[in-house]
Amino acid sequence: MRISAGKPRFLKTSLWLTILLFAPAAVSSALAQENTSSDSTIPLVYSAENTGAKSPAPNFPDFAQLPIIRPLPDPFRFADGTRNTSFSSWERRRNEIKAAIEKYEIGPKPDCTDCTTTASYAPPPAGSNTDGVLTVVVTRNGKTLTLTSNVYIPQEAGSGPFPALITMTFRPRSSGPDTATLPASVITSRPIATIEFNHNQVTSLSFGHQGHSSDPFYQLYPNLCAGTCTGASNSGQYAAWSWGVSRLIDGIEIATRQASNPLPIDIRHLAVAGCSYAGKMALFAGAFDERIALTIAQENGGGGAPSWRVSHEIEADDSVEDIHDTSYDWFGGQMRQFAENNVYKLPEDHDELMAMVAPRALLETGNTDYYWLSNRSNYISARATQKIFNTFGIGDRFGFYVDGKHKHCSTLPAEAPAIAAFVDKFLLGKMSVDSDVEVNPYPNLDYSRWTAWWGGEPNHDPKFPDDWNTGGSVVMSLKRRLHLHVSSNQVVHGGYQLAISGKSHPAATVAASGASVQLDIRCSDGSSYTLTIPMPENQTYPIPANNRSFFPERGAFQGSTTAAQCNGVVEGAYFSALGVAKTRANPPAETGLTTTDMHDPLETRFACSAGGTAAASESPLTVNFQQ
Repeated sequence: MRISAGKPRFLKTSLWLTILLFAPAAVSSALAQENTSSDSTIPLVYSAENTGAKSPAPNFPDFAQLPIIRPLPDPFRFADGTRNTSFSSWERRRNEIKAAIEKYEIGPKPDCTDCTTTASYAPPPAGSNTDGVLTVVVTRNGKTLTLTSNVYIPQEAGSGPFPALITMTFRPRSSGPDTATLPASVITSRPIATIEFNHNQVTSLSFGHQGHSSDPFYQLYPNLCAGTCTGASNSGQYAAWSWGVSRLIDGIEIATRQASNPLPIDIRHLAVAGCSYAGKMALFAGAFDERIALTIAQENGGGGAPSWRVSHEIEADDSVEDIHDTSYDWFGGQMRQFAENNVYKLPEDHDELMAMVAPRALLETGNTDYYWLSNRSNYISARATQKIFNTFGIGDRFGFYVDGKHKHCSTLPAEAPAIAAFVDKFLLGKMSVDSDVEVNPYPNLDYSRWTAWWGGEPNHDPKFPDDWNTGGSVVMSLKRRLHLHVSSNQVVHGGYQLAISGKSHPAATVAASGASVQLDIRCSDGSSYTLTIPMPENQTYPIPANNRSFFPERGAFQGSTTAAQCNGVVEGAYFSALGVAKTRANPPAETGLTTTDMHDPLETRFACSAGGTAAASESPLTVNFQQ
């Protein structure tokens, strides 16, 4: 079975019609061929939480010394500069990515080697409709943390052991299967147990900033703290919750071996699932524990599947979840340094977080009805992740499903076959099931530009091969080598020009909103930073009928700023116009470039100047509003 946004492969006609009827957001798009050449030789799951725990820790540079990488970082490039795409090297590289995410985003997830863990399972009384209960007690430094989980066992399916779905739970159920926000029929129609992870028993969910020092995890680890803290030891809640899921799995393993009424769970077939903030939780849990065979992360938004740098690069400020407007209870305060254009200094991104699940299975979803979820960035990140899985020859172990026309954390009937395919294949072991899932509504979205530079020489610059242009929102770069030097306290200028390219056109008014020119600067001391030159808002330019000139004239820069950090050389210059969000968490009120003449294409070019030397676009970018 193939579920995709293009031509179906081995898909029954009735099922394909269901998808067409119930998933109007999923339209035709180009497909990336799935590589499954190594499926028979690469493991599906592991028996250890982290099989590469003894991998050498990389030496990370200080923030100032981190290089600027605008496209997605090369996931196969090791910290020492070498590159290796072989699966035999992946565990070591995976642990480098893990270390980077811990250092720069969520803080350390402790390994619990100095913990004492006990667990017991109490089955439900015979003939009752209640669930069994798994109790896990973790002790460290004289402090204890207790996890209690309702356990649903499909009694009618025999004695087990059963594969199990671990759900990220806010309010535990009293009885019956907890299917999270997955289609209930997918789980209840199969011999699958469910086990709740009550995350508040580790650290309490909060959507505002509050102290968490009294939460059980931070009692066990008083040297760590949630959010922005004093000192360097800082673990956000996603590190703590991931730790908690791993301790729950420890307890599951222990309870399966208890002498009386052992927990009838197949430890080799565990899945985690969650949606929204809990979708991020499931993704981090699956990425950080290799005993999880299947991860299902639904509608998780920024900090989950979407790339931080892609979201910032292509979306208007405040329209999606960016680094500067996520929760700093969830993430470590050290991530704040990567806000705004500093995001390009982040040495990893979330296609690599998803790739940490490899070679195990991952299905992630989006919902186009909620712009805040950054669905376009999700799709771009998913295609990059797919490229990593394909490189290892296990392309069928990753899927993505981005649709719309339904509430947040719910699914349409059309999505059920995709989820069922992953459940059947990676929980129930039906390896002949086709798990090729690539549903998306973006037939013309240019995703390959973000990974085109992967595989270059060690000194190969991470450059984009083309500009970003979605019919009004644009990001342009100067392609040729620049010869601009910027000194500390020097005034630097930037600006753009607009023209209507039609041979004959009516008089029109053109403008750019949410616009800036950015210069990526490498300093003489090896540090780097991005200098942003903001453009004024609400500045319009009238263009007379049939006039093909650029306005304003070349050399009339709209913005300027003072370079204050160092003496250095400009390694990249960019112009972006993305529009302005009308209200927080909503799409832009209008595109970045606007014109009252919607019939004729609009051309734009930009320039920058420092110390009397200017650099300008080689050729204008054409924006066609009729696309």
